Amino acid sequence: MSRMPLVGAGPRSYGRSMTGAPILSFLGAAGTVTGSKFMVETGEARILVDCGLFQGLRELRRQNWAPFPVDPATIDAVVLTHAHVDHCGYLPALARDGFAGPVVCTPATAELAGIVLPDAAHLQEEEAGYANARGFSKHHPALPLYTQDDAAHVLEQFRPVPYGRRTVIAPGIHVELISAGHIVGSASALVEVDGGAARRLFFSGDVGRPSHPILLPPPTPPSADVVVVESTYGNRVHEPEGQALDRMAEAIGRSARQGGSVVIPSFAVDRTEVLLMALGTLTADGRVPRLPVYADSPMALAVLDVYRRAIAEHDPDVRPFPAGTDPFDTTGELHELHTPEESRSLNDLGFPSIIISASGMATGGRVLHHLARLLPDPRSTIILPGYQAEGTRGRQLADGARTVKMLGRYVPVRAHVVELGAFSVHADADELVSWLRPVPAPENAYVVHGEPDAASALATRLGDELAWDAVVPTHGERVRVDRRA
Repeated sequence: MSRMPLVGAGPRSYGRSMTGAPILSFLGAAGTVTGSKFMVETGEARILVDCGLFQGLRELRRQNWAPFPVDPATIDAVVLTHAHVDHCGYLPALARDGFAGPVVCTPATAELAGIVLPDAAHLQEEEAGYANARGFSKHHPALPLYTQDDAAHVLEQFRPVPYGRRTVIAPGIHVELISAGHIVGSASALVEVDGGAARRLFFSGDVGRPSHPILLPPPTPPSADVVVVESTYGNRVHEPEGQALDRMAEAIGRSARQGGSVVIPSFAVDRTEVLLMALGTLTADGRVPRLPVYADSPMALAVLDVYRRAIAEHDPDVRPFPAGTDPFDTTGELHELHTPEESRSLNDLGFPSIIISASGMATGGRVLHHLARLLPDPRSTIILPGYQAEGTRGRQLADGARTVKMLGRYVPVRAHVVELGAFSVHADADELVSWLRPVPAPENAYVVHGEPDAASALATRLGDELAWDAVVPTHGERVRVDRRA
């Protein structure tokens, strides 16, 4: 398959800074939520903060196939904030194309990436094979973006460091990772450029919520000259948790009374864990009937084991739990499905149940087969527990689509669809502003990782409420981050 040019990007020069003044480039997640890639370069070094896949709209996904804007062999290091695929999913392609430096992240992020990246590669290989077998791809043959071998090779480059340790990652560049409270091992990154142009750049990564049921709240960020902050929910405030639980209970009860089942497309990392805890609470309180819960995602189950170990070993970003308890299966109704045969057995269920399956935006994975079967059934309920990016099937369902195309055919939507943004593990607009309020105003703040309206709204609030000089960068934009004369 031929590589395609960057959509919407004209010719750009990404040569290293000739003056030694540090330069910040926005190679992803600028004007959109996915594809996080931020490059910091000086006369001596070049690093990336995050290296994620674009997801959602076709014109965004096409950018995953474009040549990388700089020669990957010239990148000294990658700092990885966490293991969601929109932050780490391009790493196998980067390394295949020449990147040979370290990938610096927390130990838990390295462990999760060891699950996420091979799974992402397997899914791409599987979907390419399925498209070739069924003949519905316009590419002949359809190819994966990268292979499982590519994923295995880049994992050898991971170099875990704990929170709070200032670490040299390239000539004249240090990084310190700070808990972000988003998923286990997630971090914000304080990047320090040494020398005559000494600067401190703070990258928020994805910021968690103070009410996360598993993780401790993110600490107040350090002062910095430049702040790069996410804005996934930059124009929204999550509904109260109690209200969201009420709506979830009502939706599950409705389907159960009618003899239908519930399908929850869920991210394998963290979202599945949060949902299992919520279902356990609702069942224990008698607010939903006691139903079998099927976790149908090998990756989610592998991640579930990571979370169980993190709780048992008292990881520094995890809340304390009573010893010997499993907070993810308090009712004994959790069924873990690993094999394709176990997944297909759900086709024959003759009783109400709850199916949690990846992917979280219904872009691929086993959940597509469950949706294809149950979307036409008006007794069924589809719960969307969090952000759904533009161009995804999850977004189409949230927007009220009457039909959705999947697995090569259109499927009618007769099931009840419920969107529950409160189950997102992203901080909302109020929470982001509150998190940043104690921080001394930086010289510049760049608002990223949000759709245009969300990023613009957060930038406006940072200016109005915190008196910050906040802007929304464009894709491919380069800015100087040296001290103003």
